[in-house]
Amino acid sequence: MLQLSLPFLVSPQAKRPVIRSDFIHEKRPLNLHCLQLPPSLFISNSQQHPYPTLPFPSPATQSVAAIVFGDGSESRLYPLTKRRSEGAIPIAANYRLIDAVVSNCINSNINRIYALTQFNSTCLNSHLSRAYSGIEGLGHEAYVQVIAAYQGGDDKGWFQGNADAVRRCLWLLEEYPVSEFLVLPGNHLYRMDYQKLINAHRKSKADITIAVSSASRNHDPGFGFLQVNSKNQVLEFRLRLEEKPIDFVSVKSSTNFSDIAPNGFPSMGIYLINRQTIKGLLEEHFPTANDFRSEVIPGAISKGMKVQAYVFGGYWEDMKSIEAFYQANMQSTKNANLGYNFHNIESPLYTLPRRLPPTLITDAVITDSVIGGGCIINRCKIKGAVIGMGAKIGEGVIIEDSVIIGSDVYIRGDFQRSGMDIPVGIGKETQIRNAIIDKNARIGKSVMIINKDHVQEGDREADGYVIRGGIVVVTRDAVIPDGSVL
Repeated sequence: MLQLSLPFLVSPQAKRPVIRSDFIHEKRPLNLHCLQLPPSLFISNSQQHPYPTLPFPSPATQSVAAIVFGDGSESRLYPLTKRRSEGAIPIAANYRLIDAVVSNCINSNINRIYALTQFNSTCLNSHLSRAYSGIEGLGHEAYVQVIAAYQGGDDKGWFQGNADAVRRCLWLLEEYPVSEFLVLPGNHLYRMDYQKLINAHRKSKADITIAVSSASRNHDPGFGFLQVNSKNQVLEFRLRLEEKPIDFVSVKSSTNFSDIAPNGFPSMGIYLINRQTIKGLLEEHFPTANDFRSEVIPGAISKGMKVQAYVFGGYWEDMKSIEAFYQANMQSTKNANLGYNFHNIESPLYTLPRRLPPTLITDAVITDSVIGGGCIINRCKIKGAVIGMGAKIGEGVIIEDSVIIGSDVYIRGDFQRSGMDIPVGIGKETQIRNAIIDKNARIGKSVMIINKDHVQEGDREADGYVIRGGIVVVTRDAVIPDGSVL
């Protein structure tokens, strides 16, 4: 089941907590049809064959399939990814990172969406299968099919990379007669109309079109830099590989171009590839390639295939670090066009509906903040913060410029969980500044999470926290004793 579900935003102009009525009255849960099938039917194994018939839209109504990757073997957002993949990380109180990409597909009328998952994927698989199992509404249909990694009897082991994953799932991806595949990272935050990308791809008659960012020219996102001419034809690709002995992968197109005045753009890791092109690249030209970024895309360019760039000028954050994730959350509390707009009505953000009670706020002073559902907030001060679903905040607490991811459980009263000396939530008289508190953390009374020594990098995971870029990250299920100073 799918729902347009927004946290409430505390108005910075208000003298007391105010729920923005201009958001709320327009954002009632959408009356969308849910297919009444058990969740187990929506998580497939990439070794299964034949796959059961599923209610996809008619092939005549859709000619592009999206392939979304929700995780990677090496995460830059650890310890937030210790028990979940990057796509499953909660953001802006009510959502998960992958919701932005899936919503882009739905809003762009791309209705056939495959999610390929592997690392720490239990939470992500559950979210996708429950939220997007079957969607009908707003004049279109959509379906997300989760394809979980497997270890078969062919001695190939697990997926070795995104290209290897697509190759091994081609038998399933080719069941429907689509003309192109749109390959998408599932952990990026941006709003894009993919139909514009598709139209540009078809107009240029390209084999591959790569989305590039014009707003991040001096930023290296790790997907490579493209040199393009005035017609957005790719002349050269350059990628720094920090994990390998060589410093760079650099290839030039073997095609002769009359216009060679180049412009440089960073790749966003988004690839629109013709059906026959992707099959030929993965099965014939590069049958052992594991990665699109460092092997398949450079190989296609070097072979002289027609590779185009699609220039995207909007906000885009690839969540390259804990600091980037923190800043994206902080921007969600602002009433300005500084980052991703979580309150966009024309291109809404969808997620899984949670049947939580309304947030209870008692004598709290809250400004410039986003509050999720099911919270219990007692006599405290909150400023410039994201308070996730089910968070429990005690009396006398001060929270500033921080992300509280929340809790999996809803507990009234003293927040006490049976058998625990320190309950789930934020204890009385605690102060938290410039921090991220992961899910189900138990913060004792009179704790100071303020990075008092201004440490930039620190690893105290055994004690329940780390420091990344000066931001204190309290790990999931951590217990911080009363009176602790971090």
